[in-house]
Amino acid sequence: MPTLPSSGDQPHDRRDIAESFGTDAERYDRARPRYPDALIERIAGAGSRVLDVGCGTGIAARQFQAAGCAVLGVEPDPRMAGLARRHGVETDVSTFEEWEPEGREFDAVVAGTAWHWVDPVAGAEKAARVLRAGGLLVPFWNVARIPPDLAEVIASACERALPEVPFDFRAAMAQQTAEPYQPLLDKAAEGVRAAGGRFGEPEQWRYDWEFTYTRDAWLDVMPTQGAFTRFPAERLAPVLEAVGAAIDVRGGAFAMPYATMAVSVRRSQR
Repeated sequence: MPTLPSSGDQPHDRRDIAESFGTDAERYDRARPRYPDALIERIAGAGSRVLDVGCGTGIAARQFQAAGCAVLGVEPDPRMAGLARRHGVETDVSTFEEWEPEGREFDAVVAGTAWHWVDPVAGAEKAARVLRAGGLLVPFWNVARIPPDLAEVIASACERALPEVPFDFRAAMAQQTAEPYQPLLDKAAEGVRAAGGRFGEPEQWRYDWEFTYTRDAWLDVMPTQGAFTRFPAERLAPVLEAVGAAIDVRGGAFAMPYATMAVSVRRSQR
């Protein structure tokens, strides 16, 4: 679930958050949710050469590899890129805006829960440079809809344990449906439209699914989220303790509904 700045900052300007996820790359790779097979297969149908922007530890990249694609990742954090490489994903260390394609061409450019860290216009222009005519640009996001009672526990625990932090935890926890993320999709589409007529008209895809988290599995996820990646373990301990107790009351597990949202657009033929 993308965690966005609560101030007026544009997400792609907040490199401190964008490059904080490598603090514990192993945990990130282990705990973060994967993406629906139907989405992966639909994109793979565009062709076998895939560029994964902001590939992180290679979670989505490995899913595309399993679908028969040859994948190149671009990742600004060398800790995340190093783990992606160890998992067999060829990865260039760079922001996408500064990355040099060196003549390489792709059938699809994707970004799994990462495009909001890319300047939407510069990103679309760079994607247009490297996509073959008719190729697909598809940024996509996993949107978790946290059960309201658990969201309240998380927000309250954060307010108690991290009172000095200028982050609206309640607003973040209120992002429980796909609708609050419509601005992300709109911004991606606007970037495409600003890319000099190099793309067709964007369309949106949506895939609904559900995952059951055990207590330990969810407590493994939380420190990988952008609201928490910059805090040491001892600061997060009381938050995780409170959330763990709430999950215990639920029987030790809970079902998390997800919506995977995507913007899909084809590179023009000219």
